[in-house]
Amino acid sequence: MRSLFRFLVKNHVLLLFLLLEIFSIVLIFNYNNFQRVRYLNTSNQITASVYGSFNKIVNYFRLAGINEELALENSRLKSELTANNLIFDDQIGTLETGDSILGKYHFRSALVINNSVHKQYNYFTLNKGSIHGIQSDQGIISETGIVGIVTLVSENYSTGLSLLNRRLLVSGKLKKNDFFGSVSWDGMNYRYVRLADIPSHAGVEIGDSVVTRGSSSYFPEGILIGTVESFEVKQGESFYTIRVKLAVDFKSITYVEVIENYEKEEIINLENLTQDDQDLD
Repeated sequence: MRSLFRFLVKNHVLLLFLLLEIFSIVLIFNYNNFQRVRYLNTSNQITASVYGSFNKIVNYFRLAGINEELALENSRLKSELTANNLIFDDQIGTLETGDSILGKYHFRSALVINNSVHKQYNYFTLNKGSIHGIQSDQGIISETGIVGIVTLVSENYSTGLSLLNRRLLVSGKLKKNDFFGSVSWDGMNYRYVRLADIPSHAGVEIGDSVVTRGSSSYFPEGILIGTVESFEVKQGESFYTIRVKLAVDFKSITYVEVIENYEKEEIINLENLTQDDQDLD
């Protein structure tokens, strides 16, 4: 109590000044309409700005949840379409009857939480693992094209071998005529890969679509890889060197879908038996 009294005595001039200032401001706003309106407008602007910023933050996290829900729904619908032997063409927005082989695939959505593009051997990390049904050697695609292959899996996370990895070879083909070859990255520009082993009589044109061949257990047939940017046949060779612009921009990739092939083990076992027979010869 004594301390409070000493504080009041010591600072009585300052306290009196502040009290008079507050009293003056109240009088101004009560008896001066212009000042009162200016104050209310300024106050409302500040309040609106604060609420606007708060709502942006709330909406950001809300949209993140909505995007994840949409990704899950998209994966579920794709799985249902393939199970019913239907193919959805994203480019023209139509449903077509597909081959029954598509029913062997199931799609699971995942979020890319880490990714590299400028190394020679690039990888990425997904926020889904074994408890979500993710397994090694499963193909990974985005809404625009192929992304890579799952390599390692823990309970809640998994890592993938990016298409931008010089160790990864993918079997691709020209969509218009089914001539196939191998797709690989040369470690240079992250927007381009190379399609090799296409014969010079294949009739390549700039803008041709390059899609997955479907010969492996990783990807269904017809998943977009990219489009032909340039091509040439070097002197003395009988195959094209084709530069393909990737459909996927790996710098902005967010949501992906991991593909489970229900018949993968059967295919691998059969191919291993075939290889054993060839070794006996």
